[in-house]
Amino acid sequence: MKQATLSLNLGTKKTRKQVFLEQMERVVPWDALVELIAPYYPEGKTGRPPFSLHTMLRVHFMQQWFSLSDPAMEEAFFDTPLYREFAQLQEFGRLPDESTILRFRHRLEKHKLAAQILTTVNELLIAKGLLLKVGTVVDATLIAAPSSTKNKDKTRDPEMHASKKGEQMYFGMKAHIGADANSGLVHAVRGTSGNVHDVTEGNSLLHGEEVLAFGDAGYQGIEKRPDAKADVTWHIAMRPGKRRALNLDNAADVLIDQAEKIKAGIRAKVEHPFRVIKRQFGFVKVRYRGLKKNTAQLVTLFALSNLWMVRGKLMGAQG
Repeated sequence: MKQATLSLNLGTKKTRKQVFLEQMERVVPWDALVELIAPYYPEGKTGRPPFSLHTMLRVHFMQQWFSLSDPAMEEAFFDTPLYREFAQLQEFGRLPDESTILRFRHRLEKHKLAAQILTTVNELLIAKGLLLKVGTVVDATLIAAPSSTKNKDKTRDPEMHASKKGEQMYFGMKAHIGADANSGLVHAVRGTSGNVHDVTEGNSLLHGEEVLAFGDAGYQGIEKRPDAKADVTWHIAMRPGKRRALNLDNAADVLIDQAEKIKAGIRAKVEHPFRVIKRQFGFVKVRYRGLKKNTAQLVTLFALSNLWMVRGKLMGAQG
């Protein structure tokens, strides 16, 4: 199917959403992703013809970019012509309802396609020389979940748990990621309940080809765990209290402090994808019940954050 060119000419001054969607139109590998999903998408030989796979994939991605639930996405088509145009929907034609949008998401979940979407995106980035395999930085962030029991089941999600960070308690899940030490692009994602310690997932976030790995002080002792890989050298941050105790009048301690600064500069790369999904895409609270559904969404979000982070280089390469 030949894609229509996205014009988005709705005025003389472009909004930030217009600019954003024009950029995503250019950098998302649409054809490769459609080819990936096509074997699992109905052809509509009987009954009402389904919406095109191109359309449904664009709808699914807009939900991630603009933090829209299924009902909110359906309603947005009536309010925002920009969304209809990006989804390649006719101006006065049929629009996907929330049930159609839900079924498409369930299809992706059923066939575990979120992980394959991340792989497809990363294959493009590797081919462009933007994702290297020498080193990995690991980290985790807490994602809040509703703690109220005012719902149909009158219970909190049993797969979400409380976790303490500093002096504050949080209820939800954790997103654990492994990112390229050079670019900060994500290559591995794991979703767990909020009470799972970071270090237990650290080694599972390695892709197997790196020789160096970096983590903050929460990963102390990771190289001694049963799942540690012998050919990977870990560089873990010194505990804050121990670093504060360094005597900077001592030459040896000065060198240690300088080494910690270098490690901190490398570890900072892993904060970029967290910032993109939380600040750029607005993902600050889980939308579904259960780890499986929320982890699938996280994997998709990080695939899209990779494209967002290197959009300038990808568009530059297109000329």
